[in-house]
Amino acid sequence: MTKKIVLAILVIQILSCQTKKKEHSEEFIKTQNELTEKLTKISTQSAFNGFGVALTNDKEVLYQNGFGLANLEKGEKYTENTIQNIASVSKTFVGIAMLKAQELGKLKLDDPISKYLPYKIENPKFRQTPITIRQLVTHTSSIRDNEEYLHRAWVLEDTVNLEKNLKIDIGVCKFSAPSTAVSMEDFLINVLTEKGKWFKPTTFNDHKPGLIFEYSNMGTTLAALILEKATGEKFDEFTAKYIFQPLKMESTGWTLRSVDMKKHSRLYINKKTAYPFYSCITYPDGSVITSTKDMSKYIGELMKGYTGNGTLLSKNSYKELFTQQLKAENFIDRSASEYSDEYNIGILMGFGSTGNFGHTGGDPGMFSVIWFDKNTKTGRYFIINTDWDDKNSGKSQKEIYDLLDEYSIKLNKLSKEEK
Repeated sequence: MTKKIVLAILVIQILSCQTKKKEHSEEFIKTQNELTEKLTKISTQSAFNGFGVALTNDKEVLYQNGFGLANLEKGEKYTENTIQNIASVSKTFVGIAMLKAQELGKLKLDDPISKYLPYKIENPKFRQTPITIRQLVTHTSSIRDNEEYLHRAWVLEDTVNLEKNLKIDIGVCKFSAPSTAVSMEDFLINVLTEKGKWFKPTTFNDHKPGLIFEYSNMGTTLAALILEKATGEKFDEFTAKYIFQPLKMESTGWTLRSVDMKKHSRLYINKKTAYPFYSCITYPDGSVITSTKDMSKYIGELMKGYTGNGTLLSKNSYKELFTQQLKAENFIDRSASEYSDEYNIGILMGFGSTGNFGHTGGDPGMFSVIWFDKNTKTGRYFIINTDWDDKNSGKSQKEIYDLLDEYSIKLNKLSKEEK
């Protein structure tokens, strides 16, 4: 091959690369800067120390940023690279994982859970009605989060100021000492099997499995255990292989030991007082630790999946993920709020009354939400690092939600104009 031919090929390759990626217009950048300015102003007046936001469509990340402080004592800023747990938004990863396992032929959603467990988990009031995997991932299994879950699942990471920290008020839940920690499977055996040492009649509700929606953290965790039994892989390793790594979510993990703690935000009781670090035995129900930057990749993938262009799952699996599984008769108290994620349910993906979908999450010192507009095909992410204060936090949240609504439309329009 002559030097002239080689040179020509190189020129063609360079021009090809240049045409593949077009820089955003000045108007797009200006609009991003406007949003940054407005969110910065809110951050100086909000009831929380730090927060992150992201906007995507099914083609690209429209916006991602962090505001306020991740560490008050050290003066560290909250950025798009700051990491923290996202609480029950984590359940959407469980949904993706279950559908991937089904694709791999390891399980079927309509299988009874007894097919995979060497011990019996059943509602003692309805022994003839088997609990299925689909019921676990649609919150209709009749498994409820009883007092044993609320008081035993949350474990402090160390013994520094242990006596004081065990008394911290975290609502209906309680912190437990590190010495009380057990494995996820042992916890579920002790709470959900009749011979378990923490089993109580209130472990199951009074409805036949499959009949009534009742949000269940333990049901979600049991689904993750079923996946482990079906695939022979630990749940955290399975999700890393089939979700985090393909999406290049390099700052994401399920435990404090699996992430870079230098990037971790402190979580706050109020604007001055930090919580001690904690973990949850039933980690699949809410313990993903990640950054706004990584979540941008994830919500972008979910939006692509919704439009038929996802990479993690097949089109049929994504269709099932986003198919509303329940009917009106499956609900007793049904929230009609636009942003409620419990009007209906896909596979661990919530739907609001308008048909928009997503999930919310809340744990000590934080609140999170992913939410997708099915008409504009845009997604948003919002997370804070401070306990929720209904009066003050709610005001700031409304302001931020309104801005994200407004600017997702503006940036999406500008993004499409440039294609």
